[in-house]
Amino acid sequence: METLKSLLIDQSTSSLIQTSLVALIGVVLLVKLVQRLRLKLPPGPIAWPIVGNWLQFKEGLNPQNLAELAKHYGDVCLLQMGQRKVLVVSSPEMAKEVLQTQGVEFGSRARNLVFDMTTGKGSDMVFADYGEHWRKMRRIATIPFFTNKVVQQSRHGWEEEIELALSDIKEMPGCTTSGVIPKDRLQLMMYNIVYRMMFSRRFSGLDDPLYGQLMTLNLENNRLAQSFKYNYGDYVPSFKPFLRSYLKEVWDTNQRRLNFLRDAFLNARKKQTGEKIGVDFFLDAHLKGEISERSVLYLIQNMNVAAIETTLWSTEWGIAELINNQHIQEKLRNELDEVLGKGVPITEPDVAKLPYLQAMVKEILRMHMVIPMLVPHMNLQAVKLGKYDIPAGCRILVNAWGIANNPEYWEKPDVFNPDRFIKNKIEPNGSDFRFIPFGSGRRSCPGSIIAVPILGLVLGRLVQRFELLPPVGVDKVELRSVGGQLGLVLAVKSRVVLKPRNV
Repeated sequence: METLKSLLIDQSTSSLIQTSLVALIGVVLLVKLVQRLRLKLPPGPIAWPIVGNWLQFKEGLNPQNLAELAKHYGDVCLLQMGQRKVLVVSSPEMAKEVLQTQGVEFGSRARNLVFDMTTGKGSDMVFADYGEHWRKMRRIATIPFFTNKVVQQSRHGWEEEIELALSDIKEMPGCTTSGVIPKDRLQLMMYNIVYRMMFSRRFSGLDDPLYGQLMTLNLENNRLAQSFKYNYGDYVPSFKPFLRSYLKEVWDTNQRRLNFLRDAFLNARKKQTGEKIGVDFFLDAHLKGEISERSVLYLIQNMNVAAIETTLWSTEWGIAELINNQHIQEKLRNELDEVLGKGVPITEPDVAKLPYLQAMVKEILRMHMVIPMLVPHMNLQAVKLGKYDIPAGCRILVNAWGIANNPEYWEKPDVFNPDRFIKNKIEPNGSDFRFIPFGSGRRSCPGSIIAVPILGLVLGRLVQRFELLPPVGVDKVELRSVGGQLGLVLAVKSRVVLKPRNV
């Protein structure tokens, strides 16, 4: 009898718990429905309590699945990722509204646990909230790096580093037979280009101990920063205690990198005299009390990613497309030979005379946009976007890749075709919102003034010096991409056969 009574009580308790959970879910869904009716929120998939739409995007928010999302919910879609609202923008018109027309309202950056730790809560330039600190950081970084004057002063160094890299690649075993993977040497080339501009220093080779230390720290920092783990604490803050060991690793790794940059480069530069170079402008701003020394180090960190890695990724995509499209490679080579003459190396001023090379660079940036959803924006206050109410604190993702690969705006967007930019004079400067690889408006990337010509120079000189071919037995190299919001890179590093031209 007692056993039966106990069983009935247990069943009653279990039934009560189940009923309570159902009621709680119902209340949460009702609250959300009332909120949608009261505000006019953008459409989006049904969000579950606590996790929201998170389980629908287990692999993260990437441009391809968000492009599919736009087909169902339209150009403005609201996701509930745990406790964080994410607004996805997928049309040129709405992108213009966010980036330009309401650039102030949407001008802040959405950071997460990891980026708060690695940028000093936005003490850098890239992730700073819109305001006075960001304006100072942008001005301080622009003067020594992102002007036409600086390009002309630096271009001889760029051309020298490119030539050294191609000469080294030519000597790699298997270059003309089984093929080589040029990625590591091109990465060293990019670091030398930027570190010459920043510190008037270069690394002697891939075996340079200082370069090895820098790359180890950068790779570890990037691995941790792009881990999906931070989303647990970002989307559901109550999970943060379970991430202590991961967050400690993030903090320790970033502190090691900042200390290394300070000791190996910044302090060494302070002891030098001579012609003023890039980092001296950062140090002058620190001495004037405009920014802290920590912000100087964060600016150097920004240059490590914004000016180096993204250009390297685009170069890899460009090489892969040249291998897979021999007719495009031949057309580009003919232009270089006809305009400059066979055997005459392309220089930065020549790029303006080479429309097909320019079109090739644009097509790489369109089809293989390396920051496909730009750096996330955020609105600090509630605001209107079109006919919708946007709650304060939304993370704003502009699917720039989705727009640039949408057949509504581009003819056969899945075909690599530089000629589309010969017929249609669209520039990657943020003026045409169908094509915004560097963003637009106040928070656009200033690094385009360096990235575009360097990409043209590297690809131009490669095609002038070599025939780029797939390895024997392979028709085309693989173009599958990996990554998501923070970067879209080649999944498999291309092996290329480089046969020297007789010119």
